[in-house]
Amino acid sequence: MKLAERLSRLPREARDALFLLAVVACCIAPLAAQIPPWASAMAATLLAWRGWLAATARPLPGRWVTAVLLALVVLLTLLSHGTIVGRDAGVTLIVMLLALKMLELRARRDAMVVFFLGFFTLLANFFFSQSLPTAAVMLVALLGLLTALVNAHMPVGRPPLNLAMRQAARMALLGAPITVLLFLLFPRLAPLWGMPADNPSARTGLSGQMRIGSMASLVQDGSVALRVRFDTPGGEPPAPQDLYFRGPVLTAFDGRDWYALSQPQGQAIILARPSPAQLRVQGAPLRYELTLEPHQRPWLLTLDTVKTAPELPPGYLAQMSPELQWSASRPVTAALRYRAESYLRFAHGPQRRTPDLRAYVQLPPGLNPRTQAMARQMLADPRLAKGGAGSLVDAALQRLARGGYQYTLEPGLYGEHTADEFWFDRKQGFCEHIASAFVVLMRALDIPSRIVTGYQGGQMNSIDGYWTVHQSDAHAWAEVWIAGRGWVRVDPTGAVAPGRVGQLQRLQAPRGVLGNAMAAVVSPLMLQELRATWEALNNGWNQWVLNYTQGRQLDLLRALGLEAPDWQDLVRLMGLLICAAAMTGLAWTLWQRRRQDPWQQLLQQARQRLARTGLQIAPHLPPRAMAQEARAHLGPAAEPAAQWLLRLEQARYAARPAAALPQLRRDLARLPWPAAQSRSTGTP
Repeated sequence: MKLAERLSRLPREARDALFLLAVVACCIAPLAAQIPPWASAMAATLLAWRGWLAATARPLPGRWVTAVLLALVVLLTLLSHGTIVGRDAGVTLIVMLLALKMLELRARRDAMVVFFLGFFTLLANFFFSQSLPTAAVMLVALLGLLTALVNAHMPVGRPPLNLAMRQAARMALLGAPITVLLFLLFPRLAPLWGMPADNPSARTGLSGQMRIGSMASLVQDGSVALRVRFDTPGGEPPAPQDLYFRGPVLTAFDGRDWYALSQPQGQAIILARPSPAQLRVQGAPLRYELTLEPHQRPWLLTLDTVKTAPELPPGYLAQMSPELQWSASRPVTAALRYRAESYLRFAHGPQRRTPDLRAYVQLPPGLNPRTQAMARQMLADPRLAKGGAGSLVDAALQRLARGGYQYTLEPGLYGEHTADEFWFDRKQGFCEHIASAFVVLMRALDIPSRIVTGYQGGQMNSIDGYWTVHQSDAHAWAEVWIAGRGWVRVDPTGAVAPGRVGQLQRLQAPRGVLGNAMAAVVSPLMLQELRATWEALNNGWNQWVLNYTQGRQLDLLRALGLEAPDWQDLVRLMGLLICAAAMTGLAWTLWQRRRQDPWQQLLQQARQRLARTGLQIAPHLPPRAMAQEARAHLGPAAEPAAQWLLRLEQARYAARPAAALPQLRRDLARLPWPAAQSRSTGTP
């Protein structure tokens, strides 16, 4: 027997319960990854149990069962989160309360509590993700909750569920203008406006610490890191060799890990205070707008390099470190859009060697002895020694280009002497292997150097014109200090694999079984177009919904003619429009009250016809009672009218009540009515 047939044979009450269970599951499902595993498993078990009880018409468990389960839920929440307050613990509790309430869904008041908890759970989903897929799922769940709510208020005649669904959709459409109005005009006052962010873990591929081999795994992450729109004709980006988006600068090295300006674990390396940036720029700046995906850290990715602070939304302040890294005053917990001006031709740092540069030649003692020996050999070469730091850097790059070194995602595990293994044994690695070995060699040559992490390159989205940078574009390069020039960018990966920088070529991660199957069915070009379309949709959602800030609200008021709008103008305009909408709704309601339901109109006409025969019918009587009165007082002559009244009552509760009304209206006009009686009879 098919599932649809089985469901159709169930009692209407059981079908309504199963529908509500499906809606509740839709509300809870996106939170499964955010709540503890025991909560997800327990919620699924409770909903499945409730569905089995509804399908088999078995009684619900007693209140002591739910009381014990509630106590267990509170205890497990305390053990998992250490508290029952806060975002994470609160969401866990609200999900479990919603699942438990379904076990005592006996009366309409219980259903009202379920609806309330369901709407609250919908909002809880946006605490963790405001992405377009999450919004789409929540829209479906919202329509389901509205349908169940309308259905709970339509018990008379048990109309079909699709009727309640159409009514819920109509309600949602009527409320959509008010929703859009509040979205556009409700003042976004930072820092009150925003989503809480209790989880400090980063979701970006960049970190203040880089372990040798850690960045190679990022090539398998195709998620978007940032999007850029350049203020150039056609939105064209600069040359590929200039597409370096600067992130954390790593200075300290303990033999395996590189660190930012902090003391690393293990072999301590005390850093001197970094020298001032001393930024010197040339040429005209390149202006662009950048949308940074949330990464739970304060870093602001910018195209190398930015002299003046980026234009951030209200609530954010930007500051630049002496190493030209920009940071915000608080972590980036939501998609952040800002404008910046970058100078592609620049120099920075002192032009003469200072004591502060000693920190950039420190190496952990006893490690990489063969690299140290190679450095001594290079310094002993009169030709290289005479050319200074520039000649030594060129010699190292030539060794990378001609020494059989390979750019690969799978270089194997490196041991204690990472630089020695790269230069002399493995001769292969990803960008962090190459950059780390290069910087170790430079420091062994007494050339101040450091590692810069960020993103290099990207891809133009032909649909929306944005330049998209993915996590797989994460990159590590080096900066060396040269007398008379200051800090100079050197990308040793470009010497090993020139296409990585010049042509933005990327290494492809090995495909799995599913990837190979998809490639066999769908062409790579089609997959690329689908990906571009999806990223354009997400970008539009980020730009016009998630990044609709107070600045854009004020721009809207300026477009409406206000010269210097502020948030008070937003409140006044919003209040005016809401009052206008309320007055429109009031006028509509009054007009609707003057209209009469077509079914009621036919019933009133029948009552008037019976009154002409001398039979006065009380206004509160339904059609069936009117037919009985007509038969009792008018005899067999009233039988056609009585049958018509019964058909009218049947049409009221039919699946399509409006379909029978035209025929009933025609039949009413042709009905034979008894002659007027000499004495009228009334009903009490």
